[in-house]
Amino acid sequence: MQEHFLIIMAGGIGTRFWPISRSSNPKQFHDVLGVGKTMLQQTAERYAGIIPQENIYVVTSEEFADLVQTQLPYLKSDQILKEPQRRNTAPCIAYAAYKIGKKHPNATLVVAPADHVILKEEIFRTKISLAIETAQGNSLVTLGILPTRPDTGYGYIQFQTGDQEAKTVKTFTEKPHLELAQAFLESGDYVWNAGIFVFTIPTFKRELEKNLSRLAEQFDEGESVYYTSEENDFIRKVYAVCKSISVDNGIMEKAQDVKVILADIGWSDLGTWKSMYEIHEKDVNQNVITGNVLTYDSQHCIIRTPSSKLVVIQGLNNFIVAEHDNALMICPKDQEQEVKKFVEAATNLDIRFS
Repeated sequence: MQEHFLIIMAGGIGTRFWPISRSSNPKQFHDVLGVGKTMLQQTAERYAGIIPQENIYVVTSEEFADLVQTQLPYLKSDQILKEPQRRNTAPCIAYAAYKIGKKHPNATLVVAPADHVILKEEIFRTKISLAIETAQGNSLVTLGILPTRPDTGYGYIQFQTGDQEAKTVKTFTEKPHLELAQAFLESGDYVWNAGIFVFTIPTFKRELEKNLSRLAEQFDEGESVYYTSEENDFIRKVYAVCKSISVDNGIMEKAQDVKVILADIGWSDLGTWKSMYEIHEKDVNQNVITGNVLTYDSQHCIIRTPSSKLVVIQGLNNFIVAEHDNALMICPKDQEQEVKKFVEAATNLDIRFS
């Protein structure tokens, strides 16, 4: 366990989950599920018994560092990595890997987003333990979620069928159109890409040097400044010029030795209001309701409003009704892709609304 490290990626702003998720306080810092803990706190606690607290590192935007420290007070300042700009997941992971690698060059890293839901946590821990074991054989490892529908919002992983638990990855496909997603579902050899990765630092560096050599050089140049007062200035310079690219596109899709472990863990990336609706228990009218709400002749809605306010809804079907702080959104569930447009308009009105 002393050589197992967790990297939590917590720098996103969750635009599609507005108005709860704001640029100043994104969804990973909210108790979205109503369980008394934020998504970030749940993510960190999920690895208890696998990764010690002193080996948890959070990569986040500079403006969220205080939120991270408040919600995970046991973290030391060196365990909170501040990104000056958003450069996607490859630089985020590289920063953490090269920093951790300075003191622990052979460590095994588990990389996880801060805003995913995992309901079957005991099964999840078993799968992560297997992934760590598999990664120590010099493979890049990811978790694949058994698909339940032809969802066009997820990436898909095709695997080589066989009896082994860690299956060889054949292809990655990012967000296919509906007909292709349906074909993937019917084939039986595709899973959703959960965005959770496990690898040793030597394996990650090998693949980064092979596929994103300039990025590898940029973070390797910081060897002498990691864990020093000069680290932040160095990172600002790197992020000003480094490539913005996902670890999926930059490494996972190109690497030769990638394994996927199939997992039925009650997973959701909770990226949209629709995904929130799907994981929650429904009432007799198939509504998901949080708040002090009275509904009449309303079905298949997700309603989230402050408990301090009585909300009465008549005659809505398949709608999102979400109020948080100073913003209220009412939108058909099947038009939730418009949320990004709403955020852009809110930003133009006043930064307080975004």
